Amino acid sequence: MLAAVRSDAPPILVVDDDAKIVQLVRTYLEREGFAVITAADGPAALVALRDRRPRLVVLDVMLPLLDGLAITRIMRAESDVPILMLSARGASADRLVGINEGADDYVAKPFSPAELVGRVKAILRRTERPENRRPDAPVRFRDVVIDPARHEVRQGTARLDLTSSELKLLLALIDADGRILTREALLDTLYGEGEGDAMERSVDVYIRRIREKLGDDAERPRYIATVRGAGYRTAPER
Repeated sequence: MLAAVRSDAPPILVVDDDAKIVQLVRTYLEREGFAVITAADGPAALVALRDRRPRLVVLDVMLPLLDGLAITRIMRAESDVPILMLSARGASADRLVGINEGADDYVAKPFSPAELVGRVKAILRRTERPENRRPDAPVRFRDVVIDPARHEVRQGTARLDLTSSELKLLLALIDADGRILTREALLDTLYGEGEGDAMERSVDVYIRRIREKLGDDAERPRYIATVRGAGYRTAPER
C-alpha cells in the first residue's frame, strides 16, 4: 500500500534513461511518501534542478547528452543539493571519482530498491538535521556516548581512551550519518582543508586504532564500515 504523498513534500529528482529503473525507484520512493520528479538525460536534469529545486537527486552516471559526472560538477557549482549516484560501474575507482566530484553517496547497479530508499533517508536525515547542537554537547551513537567537553568516551559502563585525533574522526563519521567520508575529508577534519594531502593513508591507522578500542570488526562492522576505494562511513545498524 502506498503512503500518502503530502502536497508539500519536497520532490526527489530521479535521473536515469532506463524507464524501468525510473519506475522501480519511483514506486519505492512514493511508497515511503516521497514526491518524485524524473528526467531521462543530463540537460533535462539541470532544468528540473533549477525549476523544481529537489531536496535530493538520484543520479545515474551513464546518461545521454551529458553524463552524471558532468551533471554533478554543474550541480555542485550551483547548489548543495544532496546527490545519490547510481552506476553500473561498480569498480572502487569509479566510486571514488563520483564522491570526489561531489556525490554524497554511491550505489552500484544492480541495487536493492529498499537499500536505495534507506540511503535516501539517511542522507536526508543528515542534511535536514537541525544545526543547533553545541560543538561540545554529548553525542550518543549506538552504545557509545561521547562527551567532547570532557574528552570522554564511554561504551556502556567502560571508559575508552581515545586520542584527540581519534575523537575528532569518530565524531566526524557520526555527524555524517552514513555518508561516505573520503580520507582527504577526514584529514581536513584533523588538519584543516588541504593541509593533510600527503598523509591520506594515516587515516587508515587512526581508523584501525578506533576500531580496536571499540572492539569493532572490519569484516563485520558495528560502528565503522570501509567503502573500498572511497573512504569510511558509519556501519548500518544490524
